[in-house]
Amino acid sequence: MSNLSQEKATKLSLLNFKNVSIRTFWITSISFFLCFFSWFGIVPFMPDVVKDLGLTPDQKWNSIILAVSGTVFARLLIGKLCDKYGPRLCYTYLLMLGAIPVILCGLVETPTQFLVCRLFIGFIGASFVITQVHTSLMFAPNIVGTANATSAGWGNLGGGANRLGMPLIAAAVVSFGVADAEAWRYSMVIAGIICFCMGIIYFFFTKDTPKGNFKDLKESGEMIFTKKDQIGFLEVLKDYRVWILFVVYAASFGIELTVYGTMDDYLQNTFQLKRVTAGNIVLSFALMNIFARTLGGFFGDKFGKLKGLRGRVLFLSFILTLQGIVLISFSGATSLIVGIVLLILFSLSVQMAEGATFSVVPFINKKAIGSVSGIVGAGGNVGAFLAAMLLKSKSAFAEKAAITANEGLGEQVIKTAQAAASSSAVSSGYLLIGFVVVVTGIVALTIKFSLEEEKEEVKNNGNIIAPELIPVKVKS
Repeated sequence: MSNLSQEKATKLSLLNFKNVSIRTFWITSISFFLCFFSWFGIVPFMPDVVKDLGLTPDQKWNSIILAVSGTVFARLLIGKLCDKYGPRLCYTYLLMLGAIPVILCGLVETPTQFLVCRLFIGFIGASFVITQVHTSLMFAPNIVGTANATSAGWGNLGGGANRLGMPLIAAAVVSFGVADAEAWRYSMVIAGIICFCMGIIYFFFTKDTPKGNFKDLKESGEMIFTKKDQIGFLEVLKDYRVWILFVVYAASFGIELTVYGTMDDYLQNTFQLKRVTAGNIVLSFALMNIFARTLGGFFGDKFGKLKGLRGRVLFLSFILTLQGIVLISFSGATSLIVGIVLLILFSLSVQMAEGATFSVVPFINKKAIGSVSGIVGAGGNVGAFLAAMLLKSKSAFAEKAAITANEGLGEQVIKTAQAAASSSAVSSGYLLIGFVVVVTGIVALTIKFSLEEEKEEVKNNGNIIAPELIPVKVKS
């Protein structure tokens, strides 16, 4: 009997571009990178946007909240679409349709138009799910964990690389005679066009599986879709471990998203840094994704071999708790050097926590790995939404109070007071979030596995079982 897994890549040979699995790995990782690049592409230009469109403090924070909230629903939906139509078509349409609000963001004239674009741009955050599905279909069980973690980590780089990349695009645009005040608009249009072109590349240069596309496999009779068992999904919803991991991912990836969206302004307001300098520091934060997320999955596997499934949970709890402690320390940093060191340590720990989370996820319910992954993945955006709401309520209130208190004292005085108020409010928000993360790390210890599940982990020698995300029946 033929089987799709027989032709999956067993090694992550990054330079073997003739291999469809490796080629797909690169294309899906680059696509994920571009989606995150565009998703947060406006962040370095927020001071220009605020001035150009006349955004209020409330509207500025609402744009951050909208950018992460739309992704929650998109992530829950995209997994089912991948099951039905295949990751190739889903990514093609996500890139091409997602490019539209990115381009339109550069053409907005009112705060309302800007907020609507930010909401729909957030949909491209669902690219994470497609990347994980496609990579899982392309790699064998012995390497799929490393491939998944690496593609996710490299894709996440886009969320920080835009701090350097978007200003460079803006500088290039200005060199052609465009006014500085308009550069952010052209930069967003260019980013959207790149995403659209990547969608075309995805369609022509990838396949759904090593054996071919879903459509062709169905027509040849090699792949027959069966209806998903609803009871299985209900069982996932009833599993308390899924919801603990939902909260864990909210406390890791969700907080990373929030930090991506707020750190530029915070560094500028707290340490009086220039925008480019602050962007470069945040870029160093994002660059940790090159290895940190993979490192989290690696140590999760190592602890799994030493202590079984319980070992994976112990490491997840440890690294998440460490993440919270570092964030608490960073919130009180008054020295730029100390702040940068703590920011790098936070980056390392938060991304390792993300990798460690998905070293546990595949063992919760192997018959419903797609449902588990979708729920846990959506948790990241819920966490980002809640954290952004907290920071918004504190910062917007403080900024408005500072503006009122210094009214009539001159624009520069008001601007300085507003920056100081925002810095203090966000700092206290980071402190509170840090304590919540620590508590979440402790709660993670309540994740338990049955004796049968532990025995199966030992039997498989600690290797993550490749999730069969697509419900298929293969004919001989």
